[in-house]
Amino acid sequence: MNSGADVLGIVLAGGEGKRLMPLTADRAKPAVPFGGVHRLVDFVLSNLVHGGFRRLCVLTQYKSHSLDRHISTTWRLSSLTGEYVTPVPAQQRLGPRWYQGSADAIHQSLNLVYDEDPEYIAVFGADNIYRMDPRQMLDAHIASGAGVTVAGIRVPRAEASSFGVIRTTDGLMIDAFMEKPDDPPGLPDSPDESYVSMGNYIFTTKVMLEALHADAENAASHHDMGRDIIPALVKSGEAAVYDFSGNVVPGETERDHGYWRDVGTIDSYYDAHTDLISTHPIFNLYNRKWPILAHPGQRAAAKFVEGGSANQSIVSNGCIISGAQVVDSVLSPDVIVEQGAVVQGSVLLDGARVGRGAVVRRAILDKNVVVPPGAHIGVDLARDRGHYHVSPGGIVVLGKGERAI
Repeated sequence: MNSGADVLGIVLAGGEGKRLMPLTADRAKPAVPFGGVHRLVDFVLSNLVHGGFRRLCVLTQYKSHSLDRHISTTWRLSSLTGEYVTPVPAQQRLGPRWYQGSADAIHQSLNLVYDEDPEYIAVFGADNIYRMDPRQMLDAHIASGAGVTVAGIRVPRAEASSFGVIRTTDGLMIDAFMEKPDDPPGLPDSPDESYVSMGNYIFTTKVMLEALHADAENAASHHDMGRDIIPALVKSGEAAVYDFSGNVVPGETERDHGYWRDVGTIDSYYDAHTDLISTHPIFNLYNRKWPILAHPGQRAAAKFVEGGSANQSIVSNGCIISGAQVVDSVLSPDVIVEQGAVVQGSVLLDGARVGRGAVVRRAILDKNVVVPPGAHIGVDLARDRGHYHVSPGGIVVLGKGERAI
């Protein structure tokens, strides 16, 4: 493998994440907690670092304080060898304006590229759940001779309109790229599936610079990677596809090989958590050969007292389950569930508190949410819709610091 290739990583982490409201009301989407002790951005950063890409710039913009702090305090690499992970806020280097799109974000931050002068640039999204060895994608990119390589994966055709859809005849070069089409085409060998972009790209630097400069001068452009840059390179015959199904990660199981989930909505965020908690999980957080890195903080271990129990669940450090039942759930650090309470099929983020005798079912409680004694969440959806956010799939969500009725 070309592990010695000169690569700069750029992580696009400025997304607002409107479809994840209210979880994104006070934080950027990549900063949303996930799986107990992680944040969404930890997955892409873990993949890049394990893959040997260790000069990483994380472009931020929307409500980025918690994201910037998380990166600065958690992602510390060896400065002695020139390795770093650094948050880069919008700097208005090209005038008094914020980022107009993902391509414009990179164009406004090209000083990062000029300073490092890399041969290749990995541009990855920051809000998907997956494991991937990016070195294998880099090797495929170099072998193809393309200007850009797009990571692709098969998804059900009914879901493909949320992504950039790829059409390829020979399985290597991209013939067409359609960003979020209303009627995505099916595959010749599987009409009910479409081939979509994962939002991960590897560019040859010269090609990316030329494409970004041309896009910046195009007044009709949306200045977006998927809507503008990739289609332009497809048109010029410079775009290849990398089939994610062929990516092999150390320690993976047959069950979680090729796992990738976009968590752009409350329902997909909830479903991704349910993938974690079975005996043989669909996505295994306990792969020690390719761990998803995080810093859970200095907290005591979880404690179960007065007959408190948790089954088929993830319970993080600092949690106290006191005479309560937790089933099919994920609890982030410092959650307290008091005597007689029941938590079923739920995701409780840092510091959430469930009072005595309360019931929480199929719900997401954001940081520091308080459920008073005896309250019921997720038991009567008709009632809940009058007080809380309820997703199309029936998941009840209480926003950061909210106190239940």
